[in-house]
Amino acid sequence: MEAIRNFFRPAWSCAETLDGKTVVITGGNTGIGKETAIDLAKRGAKVIIACRDMEKAQAAVKDIIEVSGNENVLCMKLDLADSKSIREFAEAVNKGEPKLNILINNAGVMVCPYGKTADGFEMQIGVNHMGHFLLTYLLLDLIKKSAPARIINVSSLAHSWSSIDLDDINSEKGYNKNKAYSQSKLANVLFTRSLAKRLEGTGVTTYSLHPGVIQTELWRHLNGPQQFLWKLATPFTKNSTQGAQTTIYCAVEPSLEKESGGYYSDCAPAKCSQHGQNDELAQKLWELSCQMLSITWE
Repeated sequence: MEAIRNFFRPAWSCAETLDGKTVVITGGNTGIGKETAIDLAKRGAKVIIACRDMEKAQAAVKDIIEVSGNENVLCMKLDLADSKSIREFAEAVNKGEPKLNILINNAGVMVCPYGKTADGFEMQIGVNHMGHFLLTYLLLDLIKKSAPARIINVSSLAHSWSSIDLDDINSEKGYNKNKAYSQSKLANVLFTRSLAKRLEGTGVTTYSLHPGVIQTELWRHLNGPQQFLWKLATPFTKNSTQGAQTTIYCAVEPSLEKESGGYYSDCAPAKCSQHGQNDELAQKLWELSCQMLSITWE
């Protein structure tokens, strides 16, 4: 089994250090987010993990410090399903941190039953896209001030499974959890693409990525047939350490310093779907997101 998993292990390593850099990782208390936090802490960064459950977050901080040997790790409360929480978190970071060099929008929900965020968004588009869109908007001045800086959006190969229904983005006319997840991950790709254009010349670069099929708790909402297929596929999946490698690559690889807006997989540039390259769709999604979040972001 391990030999099969090693087939998917990216042949990439980098000695780049992050001394003096500050990193925010959403959902950094578990899975690939936690593994990313450990790696970046080992490189000397100050790491802030942004999590909804503070008890789990505090336990994760202890683990990250113990494994990395870096004491400069802390957690802050962030609920991406609530714009009030997002604004409070961003205000605390903006007031308390002199710089923010790397923002990793990693947290997410996957193929969950229908539900809505505190702001009335369908849960998957609300957390995976709208929450991170608003968070990035609120932190962007600090990120620009800290340039060179990077913004990484953890997407998925699932972005290629469907397009985005701009007329029913909250799935109110009908809910298919797989389609809703797919459109939220496509939104990550399109957001990255649009953001890169708006940040040209600022020293801030953006990246979206597919981490691989990972053994994480995100799969807990799969139904009977899907669970069966998942078990069949398990030998070909990545563990969290392997799954974090492309996120880490986008965060630290020196050769990416002049690249922006691209999509990556297995620590290399990858081709995203046709919808993911649609600038008209990206612009419409941007405008709709701003409208729904009641923000002005040119």
